[in-house]
Amino acid sequence: MKDGIHPNYQPVVFQDVTSNFSFLTRSTLASKETIKWEDGETYPLIKIEISSASHPFYTGKSKQILDTAGRVDRFRKRYGK
Repeated sequence: MKDGIHPNYQPVVFQDVTSNFSFLTRSTLASKETIKWEDGETYPLIKIEISSASHPFYTGKSKQILDTAGRVDRFRKRYGK
């Protein structure tokens, strides 16, 4: 591989801000924020909105969507169901 053209591949902590779930992995993302991990080392911190700890598909907690515009009724009326 050529020197100086590849991004720095390093250990990074990703933190889900909605559920306060964190995990350590390797990534090329960089951050100015750092966090002290369970092993005593300090790693860059990347904050994310959704992870497997907060996504409805993985948690099984789906949100109810209200049909305020009557889309289902219009669909049934249009297609005869």
